[in-house]
Amino acid sequence: MLIAVPDLLDAATLTRVRALVDAGPWADGNATSGHQSALAKRNEQLPEDSAAAREAGGIVLDALAAAPLFVAAALPLKVFPPLFSRYAGGDAFGTHVDNAIRIRRGSDFRIRSDLSATLFLEDPAAYDGGELVIEDRFGERAVKLPAGHMVLYPATSLHRVASVTHGVRTACFFWVQSMVRDEARRRTLFDLDGAVQDVAGRSGHDDPAAIALTGVYHNLLRMWGEA
Repeated sequence: MLIAVPDLLDAATLTRVRALVDAGPWADGNATSGHQSALAKRNEQLPEDSAAAREAGGIVLDALAAAPLFVAAALPLKVFPPLFSRYAGGDAFGTHVDNAIRIRRGSDFRIRSDLSATLFLEDPAAYDGGELVIEDRFGERAVKLPAGHMVLYPATSLHRVASVTHGVRTACFFWVQSMVRDEARRRTLFDLDGAVQDVAGRSGHDDPAAIALTGVYHNLLRMWGEA
């Protein structure tokens, strides 16, 4: 399931995040790569323990907590502290699969990566190339969203970042451990949640159908979820 989350960051918040990361101590992006990724990755990244990454990441986490679409789609249990990357001058990230377990450097914080997320921080007209290309059962999907918009997709997906041939692509990326490990079950709950909201919006939250559907949703989450 590939979900676009529009306007995760509003204009003012986006400006704050960009001011922080643009002034940060950028370094070789392979500092956080596994062996497979290191062979395919050419970019720069903010060190995850830098003050800029921590402050900007905190802003992103606050925005995620306030985004109903993200919560409904991801059912997040844990979110890896957001990281920041930039690509320019032909930089790219070849086809790869994200590591199943992500460990925060210098800590015991770890998550199982069920979902991957990319939050775009640059106007797409400001750079050429740089599409996030995700492979699924229907083929390849190229994603290049407006600044402040985010895409959420299964971490099991093969994906790559196309070469940036002009300008600079700046983005935030992170991983999510969901309360519901299985992708098909997460999709079922997401679709059911949408149906509940639709019925409640048209008939009211006290409508018997809305109440019954809400009960089914929570009973499935109770059956499938890990807390």
